[in-house]
Amino acid sequence: MVKKVGILFGMEDTFPWAFIDKVNELGKGEIVAEPVSIDKLEQGADYDYAVIIDRISQDVPFYRAYLKNAALNGTYVINNPFWWSADEKFFNNALMTKLGIPLPKTVLLPSYERPANTSETSFRNLKFPHDWDYIFDYVGFPAYMKPHDGGGWRNVYRVENPQDLWDKHSETEQLVMMVQEEIIFDDYYRVYCLGRKYVHIMPYEPRNAPHLRYETTHKTEGKELEKLLKTIHDYTIKMNEALGYDFNTVEFAVRDGIPYAIDFCNPAPDADRNSVGEENFAWIVEHSAKLAIEKAKEYVPGKPNIAWGNFVKDSLQ
Repeated sequence: MVKKVGILFGMEDTFPWAFIDKVNELGKGEIVAEPVSIDKLEQGADYDYAVIIDRISQDVPFYRAYLKNAALNGTYVINNPFWWSADEKFFNNALMTKLGIPLPKTVLLPSYERPANTSETSFRNLKFPHDWDYIFDYVGFPAYMKPHDGGGWRNVYRVENPQDLWDKHSETEQLVMMVQEEIIFDDYYRVYCLGRKYVHIMPYEPRNAPHLRYETTHKTEGKELEKLLKTIHDYTIKMNEALGYDFNTVEFAVRDGIPYAIDFCNPAPDADRNSVGEENFAWIVEHSAKLAIEKAKEYVPGKPNIAWGNFVKDSLQ
């Protein structure tokens, strides 16, 4: 039986077609890849995909519903649409504190504006004013403020002092924001992790223009670099095993030889040839196709095949 691998397209145009071509090359006619095609979505219906790579459902609720229905029928969805609907950056930070992963000091702020359909009485459990002295002493300045469940560098602010934070917080409307310690880094890395086993570490410079962020190299050298890369590799596996992501990027800022996890909730990470560069692009295409084929070979129609991280699995014991 020929098994189908589908991909839900995001806004990118280089990765999906290269992924499809690579799966069709490696699948040798037994596993074939194509863009997912949807002309209807009937509750409980099986549309016969062994695997679907999701690159867009974070922005399209209809696609998220489609993927959950597919998972119910045995499709292996990369990444798990149930977990991706539940997790967010602040919780993931909190989880990493329990795993011993170095992190920037972080606090969560209530939204500046009340959420729709609430009133003052909805917030009787919140103490006003907040303990700002504690927050400012704990996080320090400068700091970064960003949405607790956002991505793509949207609504990210650098704040210099308390007044600057309050002024910028007033622009965030109903967003729930995290405030994080700024890590002044010596090295910075972005790391692909696929299948919680394939790891590709990339020097990265977030202060460059987007198309130049991978145009950098290691600042650490020799044995220290070897040790640093081993630690980053091990942290990356540990974090993705806990979260259950099969396709993710982790970002580390290195200060005094210690890699601090800055961002690790990117289950539809950038994989565009024009931004990541040829070498990184070739790696992500090759290994994502390899992972999809591995999962397709395990496919049993109608048998749920949903990946859960250690946090969820351990909570059920």
